[in-house]
Amino acid sequence: MKKYIIYFACLLAIMWGCSSAQGKEEHVEHNHSEEAHNHAEGKECDHDHNEQSEKKEGDHGDEIIFSPEQAASVGLEVVTVSPGKFHQVIKTSGQILSAQGDEVTISATSSGIVSFNKSSLNEGTAVRGGESLLSISSKNMIDGDPIIRAKSAYAIAQREYQRAESLIGDKLISEKEYNEIKLNYENAKNAYQAIGQRSSSRGVSISTPIGGFIKTKLVSEGQYVDVGQALMTVTQNKRLQLRADVSERYYKDLVTISSANFKTSYDKAIHNLSELNGRIVSYGRATNSQEFYLPAIFEFDNIGQVIAGSYVEVYLLGQPRENVITIPVASLTEEQGIYFVYLQIHPDAYKKQEVAIGSNDGGLVEILSGLTEGDKVVSKGAYYVKLASTASAIPHAHEH
Repeated sequence: MKKYIIYFACLLAIMWGCSSAQGKEEHVEHNHSEEAHNHAEGKECDHDHNEQSEKKEGDHGDEIIFSPEQAASVGLEVVTVSPGKFHQVIKTSGQILSAQGDEVTISATSSGIVSFNKSSLNEGTAVRGGESLLSISSKNMIDGDPIIRAKSAYAIAQREYQRAESLIGDKLISEKEYNEIKLNYENAKNAYQAIGQRSSSRGVSISTPIGGFIKTKLVSEGQYVDVGQALMTVTQNKRLQLRADVSERYYKDLVTISSANFKTSYDKAIHNLSELNGRIVSYGRATNSQEFYLPAIFEFDNIGQVIAGSYVEVYLLGQPRENVITIPVASLTEEQGIYFVYLQIHPDAYKKQEVAIGSNDGGLVEILSGLTEGDKVVSKGAYYVKLASTASAIPHAHEH
């Protein structure tokens, strides 16, 4: 009986020990599961937090930081996009010419040797109307001095005419003979007065009929010239002409052209004829075998120091169009044939924007797509914003 009691006690002890071990294991597994669950939840929270952070940074990832101080230092300017009137544009080339009456060519009135009456007589020299510029002398030449010849011819014709007057009264000479003598006298008198009034010790004096500047000097000191030979050109340079060479395919559009803009190679500014009291004078109706372009001629005041004879880029302005979005040409930047502008989205932040462009009149360019009304576009200093966008390190001071 005693053995059964001992055996039963041992069995209870064993069973109690197994139960305690199993409970401990379940407790450990339960804690581990909770820890794994907590760890998993913590990982998901961290992941969500990282996504939110990346998303928040992505909202401003394309911003270009350019502070107001930097903008002021480089002269950056911004314009607000607004649809308006814009003309049809024909871009071509042309040349600046002197207007009729604004330029004269001085020619030799006698044959002889040229001598200048001013020590400095070169292109660009200012001259006054009526001023004597050079003299032509025929002294010691085979044909003799034309002044002396004209004076002698006049003296002989005068004596013949006086004799004929005394004879015609007594009918000693015929009326026909008298008229011939009188005509010869008048011609000799006019020739001598024309050349004698301009004669001096240096020869026949040549003066300019208008004041202005010497445009071209066609002779040099000591050169022999013939009667009628061009000596120099004097221009006032006040009124000029613009000749634009237009392709034949734009012939039907010539009638719609009202004005033009042009740009010279020595001055990057755009000259608007409407601001220079300009007007269209004429345009060609036909071409010839040597030229395949139709000329469009404009006339304008030379207010902007434009040089006659220079070649220019021309933007002919035709029919006006309404509600066209335009921005200054200086707003554009180009990368591999694609055009971009920079939008101001905050006082110290800018954004790069691709645009499709149309025609331009030298100052403004038409925007076909990429901009809407109210956008603020960098109109001056876009190059500096482009540099800031490619900088390796830009201080990020923009906060929301």
